[in-house]
Amino acid sequence: MEHRLVHTAADIALARILRYIDKAPEENLLKILKVAERHFKMFPQKNFEKMKAALNDEDNCFVTLAKNILRDIDRDLVKSLLLSMGVHAGYYGTKTVRALRDKYNCNIPFTILFDPTSACNLKCKGCWAAEYGHSLQLSLDDMRSIVSQGKELGTHFYMLTGGEPLIRKNDIITIASEFPECVFLIYTNATLVDEKLCADIKRCGNITLALSIEGDECSNDDRRGEGAYRTTIEAMELLKRERLLFGISVCYTSKNVNQVTSDEFLDKMVEMGVKYAFYFNYMPVGKNADKSLIPTPTQRKYMYFWMKKMRNGKTGKPLFAFDFQDDGEYVGGCIAGGRNYFHINSNGDMEPCVFVHYSDSNIRTHTIFEALNNPLFMAYRKGQPFNENHLMPCPMLENPHILRQIISETGAKSTDLVYKETADELCAKCDDFSKAWAPVAKEIWENNPHPKTFTQYYKSE
Repeated sequence: MEHRLVHTAADIALARILRYIDKAPEENLLKILKVAERHFKMFPQKNFEKMKAALNDEDNCFVTLAKNILRDIDRDLVKSLLLSMGVHAGYYGTKTVRALRDKYNCNIPFTILFDPTSACNLKCKGCWAAEYGHSLQLSLDDMRSIVSQGKELGTHFYMLTGGEPLIRKNDIITIASEFPECVFLIYTNATLVDEKLCADIKRCGNITLALSIEGDECSNDDRRGEGAYRTTIEAMELLKRERLLFGISVCYTSKNVNQVTSDEFLDKMVEMGVKYAFYFNYMPVGKNADKSLIPTPTQRKYMYFWMKKMRNGKTGKPLFAFDFQDDGEYVGGCIAGGRNYFHINSNGDMEPCVFVHYSDSNIRTHTIFEALNNPLFMAYRKGQPFNENHLMPCPMLENPHILRQIISETGAKSTDLVYKETADELCAKCDDFSKAWAPVAKEIWENNPHPKTFTQYYKSE
């Protein structure tokens, strides 16, 4: 009852606030921030000072981003996403997740990734999904069960991967409609974005799309296939016209780092209406994975400092960028194994990470809570952080000896849908990079300031 009352009150308040901001965005945003400063004493004062300084700087890229969101995105969608992400996921979800971690002494995730289908209509170089075929699906009831169980644990944020999730878009819309207090971010190759989907997203109010793209047309189509770039740009044009919130998903490799970080690429994305950019380091997963596509240590170092530039109000672009590998220092290292997220594949296997295809639990034979308490996820919990240098967060890519040990000790089985790759086979593709990156990461870590992370670790005694 309390939750519902807070939702209703927040709904009314947000509608008023958004109308108030619309009257004079720059002036009224600052007034609202000053009110928040007086009432939300739990947040550090320096954060409010930074935000006020930014609002007084017309050239700050994040102020521009905020204005662009207010200008470009359907107002009802903005309100719905703020309710789902702010009230339900941010406030109630975070509070519940943290309490249950302490109560049950296991990892409880803020986010769950799941694959509605193994099917994909593209065949991108270096991607395992295209090898999996079209036979495996999570049923509608499987997806209902995942979200229902997750919500009970405080998880209100769901990322849908694949395969190509939108092959199951009717079922996805059903799930989003049934769980309005949750947020659904869908990674998509953009081939199935159409006007009906846009109308459904507006109706649901809790969906955002992350479109896969990797630089200019030449760079993108080299990995994703001829015509993929044009298809993605056309989808962006439609999403922008329909006033929907969307971003991009970028896999950076040794071949495309320069293209996906160029000013020309980012300026084009901003022009197309992109509001966020998720960057992923290429991982050599699967029998036919090409380890030469792993970014070199020099390229990883470049990505680390480039991301700093992107998130500087003076030197960045008006979109929010995040690098899941090099941003480990902001989240205390590896967030997988249920510490902040885990992955469920299209066969129902619960895996610690979207890139670590091993499991000891399946959604059809185990509850999520049981999986979080089974040996594999508990080994993650006890081992995190896997390296005190959070620029080496991953137990696979940067610390392959650790993943070998975890799989050996827990007996987790390969969940690869084509070839049952052993942990030693997988980690052998990471050994050279790990050795080469370690001294570079050490030099960066010891000679640059790092944020103090407010996170939960549970080391065994």
